[in-house]
Amino acid sequence: MDVKFELSPDLKKRVEIIAAQSNLSPAQIISDALEYGHSLEWQERFHQQVKQVKRGIAAAERGDFASEGDIARLGGKYRAL
Repeated sequence: MDVKFELSPDLKKRVEIIAAQSNLSPAQIISDALEYGHSLEWQERFHQQVKQVKRGIAAAERGDFASEGDIARLGGKYRAL
């Protein structure tokens, strides 16, 4: 079933940005919102978090995760008494 409707320019832009960030089509973004209740705001936050996780993984792969001293201090902080 094809359904056609008009989006405001602001909503259209938000959907296009989310689609580009997620490698999904705008129709898939709108379908996700309708079928699963994932609002555009929720999807925007979700994709920002995915981006942050990817940056963290890339930093860890470069060795920018933590120094040996940082790890030793963290281990000492949570060691049982």
